[in-house]
Amino acid sequence: MKKYLFILASAVVALLFAACGAHRSQAYYDYESKVIQSHGDGSYVIRAWGRGRNAAHSYEVAQKQALSDVIFKGVHAQSSNLEDLKPLCYDMNARETYEDYFNAFFSDKGPWKQFISMKDRRTFTTNRSRTDAQTLGQVTVTVYRSELKKKLQEDGIIR
Repeated sequence: MKKYLFILASAVVALLFAACGAHRSQAYYDYESKVIQSHGDGSYVIRAWGRGRNAAHSYEVAQKQALSDVIFKGVHAQSSNLEDLKPLCYDMNARETYEDYFNAFFSDKGPWKQFISMKDRRTFTTNRSRTDAQTLGQVTVTVYRSELKKKLQEDGIIR
């Protein structure tokens, strides 16, 4: 009888430990965009991350994040043989100062899509991971930095 009770108790403990699996959490980790490659024509290949409600939305958010990082934050190089990209706009409050302009620029039908391309995307460079609450997507996108700089100069955002 003790033998059966011991087996039953160990089975219950084993089931409890099996039910306590690892929880995937992406909530507190901040993924940064990285420069992967530099072309001679003023365009850069950037790997960016985005969070969204599904895969398509997270990929779109990642593309917008790559452009936003090029404009406001700058982008660090992934390897030492590339140089970091400095931000196009050095004004710390530019996002708030020109809020109407950037809201229209990054809207769904906005002109932000003219300054990116998916031409340098390779197999397995577009990834996603899903939790119950969100999807985290990674894309490799080509950003036309020189054209973007010219557009921001024409519109009076930067000098």
